[in-house]
Amino acid sequence: MSHSDQIPAKTRVVCCIGDVHGYITKLQNLWSNLESSIHPSDFNSALIIFLGDYCDRGSNTREVIDFLVNLPSKYPNQKHVFLAGNHDFAFAAFLGILPPPADGSPFSDTWTQFEASEEREGWFRGEGYENMHVQGRRWAGKITVKTNLAKGTDYQGSIYDAGPTFESYGVPHGSADLVKAVPDEHKKFLSNMAWVHEEDDVCLDTEDGIKHYKLIAVHAGLERGKDVQEQLNSLKAKDTKVPKIECLSGRRNVWDIPKELSEKPTMVVSGHHGKLHIDGLRLIIDEGGGLQDRPVAAVVLPPMKIVRDTDNMKQ
Repeated sequence: MSHSDQIPAKTRVVCCIGDVHGYITKLQNLWSNLESSIHPSDFNSALIIFLGDYCDRGSNTREVIDFLVNLPSKYPNQKHVFLAGNHDFAFAAFLGILPPPADGSPFSDTWTQFEASEEREGWFRGEGYENMHVQGRRWAGKITVKTNLAKGTDYQGSIYDAGPTFESYGVPHGSADLVKAVPDEHKKFLSNMAWVHEEDDVCLDTEDGIKHYKLIAVHAGLERGKDVQEQLNSLKAKDTKVPKIECLSGRRNVWDIPKELSEKPTMVVSGHHGKLHIDGLRLIIDEGGGLQDRPVAAVVLPPMKIVRDTDNMKQ
């Protein structure tokens, strides 16, 4: 009896794909590398979780979203989860397709927290700005400084580097015409993005054999010191009255797994941080960080295998 005969139930393959940021060629290469490194029957039934940030920085946002929109018809037996990243949230905010705050407050209430940086970031003041979520105004703004000192790169249009996204739809950065230029299918994709995804049973190969974990996938992570269930409820409800959604945009406060999740061991998978970092059950899969010369990576479970667009898989 071979080893494979002893596995009682088929474990579903899960692929978590890091931030794509408008690089269509990287996405296509990564996808074909995943396809060639996973057994066809496993690949065709896999759960594919995209960790967010499809737009900005790279020059092919439109093509990236086309690719994602077409996956369910090309791979009907896969399950696809498209998480919202902070960039996609801001893109959706600009397009006016975020759900309105449940408490009836106007989006203009979100401006005050960031007002001090309005001038420096050159917030959008064109058509439709009066009731736009602050992140939409920042996304389409015209930044007044040249260099992002934290990254050592030049800004592309706005603090979000949204210039290439506008251009991929054929309009100049900061133009209100983007709203008309984005196809309805893309708007639907952006408004349907999940802010968090939970999976109850994900398998992981360990030294002690296959183990079963819960998995929570969220673009940046879960905040420490805040009740996890409350965070999950708020993410599922898509609470847009907050100026900055920490679980999509945070940095240090969302890096670690909240302590309460260690009681029922839970994997927390994110992109966002511009790093590839695996520490126990905390997986951060964003090797590219939207930079031209860095790879886009994915992690494949159960083997916890990293696959990159740059891998040479041609046999």
